[in-house]
Amino acid sequence: MKNIISLLCFLLFSVTIKSQQTTLTNQNFSTIETHLENMLNKIGNAEQNPGLTDKDGNVKLVSSKNWISGFFPGCLWYAYEYSKDEKYKVAAQHFTKNVEAEQFNATTHDMGFKIYCSFGNGYRLTHDSHYKDVIIQSAKTLITRFNPKTGCIRSWDHNRDKWQFPVIIDNMMNLELLFEAAKLSGDSIYYKIAVTHANTTLKNHFRNDYSTWHVVNYDTATGAVISKVTAQGYSDESCWARGEAWGLYGYTMCYRETKNKRYLEQAKKIAEYVLTNKNLPEDMVPYWDYNAPNIPNEERDASAGAIMCSAFYELSVLSDNNNQKYKAAADKILATLSSPAFSAAPGTNGNFILMHSVGARPKNSDVNVPLIYADYYFIEANLRKMYMDR
Repeated sequence: MKNIISLLCFLLFSVTIKSQQTTLTNQNFSTIETHLENMLNKIGNAEQNPGLTDKDGNVKLVSSKNWISGFFPGCLWYAYEYSKDEKYKVAAQHFTKNVEAEQFNATTHDMGFKIYCSFGNGYRLTHDSHYKDVIIQSAKTLITRFNPKTGCIRSWDHNRDKWQFPVIIDNMMNLELLFEAAKLSGDSIYYKIAVTHANTTLKNHFRNDYSTWHVVNYDTATGAVISKVTAQGYSDESCWARGEAWGLYGYTMCYRETKNKRYLEQAKKIAEYVLTNKNLPEDMVPYWDYNAPNIPNEERDASAGAIMCSAFYELSVLSDNNNQKYKAAADKILATLSSPAFSAAPGTNGNFILMHSVGARPKNSDVNVPLIYADYYFIEANLRKMYMDR
C-alpha cells in the first residue's frame, strides 16, 4: 500500500510539473502572438522585413540581402504552426516572398538563415511546390561557394586583403538548407558538401576545450589553415557566446540529419564547455563573450541564450545519455528568457519579443538591443518544448 501511495504521489508530482511547463509555453505564445500582431499592424504589407530597432527604438526594416531578412517570416510560420490561425499563414507568405530573390544571390553564405528559416518552414507546413523549388535553387546557388581544396563553403567576400578564404562558425547553420535540398531533389551533392564542411569545421574550428574560434582563414591553393581569429568576440583567443551557440546548434542538427556519432559527441562536448563555464551566469543566459574582461559588468546576449535553448531541447531528444541534463538546461534558459528581465512588455521594444541581444560588440554595433533572430530561436525553443511536453 505504501509503495502504491508513493507511486501515486510521484505521478501526481510529474503531472504537476508537466502542467506548469505547458502553461509556460502557452503563456509565452500569448505574448509572442501579441508582439507579432503589433508588429504586423505597425509595418503593414511592407516590402522589407523587420530586423532590429533604430537608435530611437523604432522597428528597422532590412533588405532581403541582409543576413537576418529570413527570420521574421520564420517567426510567422512558427506562429501559424502553433495557432493554426490563417492570418499568420497569409502574413508569412507575404514576408517570405520578400526574400525570394535571394535564391540567386551567390555573394553570400547566409542562404540557410534567409531561405531555410522562411521558405524551409513554409514548405514544411504547406508543401507548396514553389517553396520546394526555391529551396533547391538556393542550395544550388550556395554550393557555388564551396571550395574542394579547403573543404568548406566560403563565408565572407569582403576584406579580401585581410582574409584569403574566411569561414565563420555561423556557416554551420546554413548546412540545414543543403540537407533539405538533398532530400527534396534526390541529388546527393548537397549532402556531401554539407558533410565535408561540417567535418572540416569540426577539425579546425575548435580548441582543445571545445570553445570555438569565430573565423578560420584558409589557403585556397593548399587548403591549409592560415589563421584563426575573431571578428565579433572579445579577442582571437576568447569564446564569442553566439558563435559557441551556433556550434552547439549546428552539430546537433548535423547529427539529426546524418546520424553520424561524431557530430553528436561534438555537440555534447560543446555543451559541456558551456554548462561548466565559470562565467556562465546562474540564470544561464550568457554574456556576449565567455572571456569578456569586465564580467559581471558586461552585456548579456539573449540571442545566444535563445539559440542554445533551442539546441539543448533538440540535443536532449537526440542524446542517448545526459538527456535530462540538457532538457533541464533548456528549461532554465527558457524560464529566464520568459521573465521580465528579457521578455519585453507588449507595445514596447519596437514590438520585438526579447530584449538585450548583442550583435557585434567590438564594433559597438547593435549592442543591448532587440534582434529578430533572438525572437526566432526563442519561438522555436517554445515549440520544441511544447512538442516534448505533450
